[in-house]
Amino acid sequence: MNRKNALDWRDETLAHVRRLIKEGDPLIVEEVKWRKPSKPDGVPVWSHDGIICTGETYKSAVKLTFAKGASLEDPSGLFNSSLDGNIRRAIDIGENDKINEKAFKALIKAAVTLNASDAAARAGSKKKPKQT
Repeated sequence: MNRKNALDWRDETLAHVRRLIKEGDPLIVEEVKWRKPSKPDGVPVWSHDGIICTGETYKSAVKLTFAKGASLEDPSGLFNSSLDGNIRRAIDIGENDKINEKAFKALIKAAVTLNASDAAARAGSKKKPKQT
């Protein structure tokens, strides 16, 4: 919120999304990463067994980028940006856009489930086989 400390629709949208993310997974952790001169406030990053999504504000949108979005089912069609990649998917929310809260929370839960299964697979592959 470094726009002369004035709240605007992007800050309100990010606050709303932050609440939905916590409702979707109360155990999710939010950190601020990647502070730089062009983004002194950094980028909020939500994680649970790995990165779930990041949130960035731009002039015309709040962008939520899901780290493994291409692997998630999106029956409600929330993903509307970065659709060509093999890994990430994003949701761009404009000033007057409304987000389908139920579908968004389901997407958060699905991303957490995917991360948990990936973490379990990594943990399982690190176990040494028993020698007989």
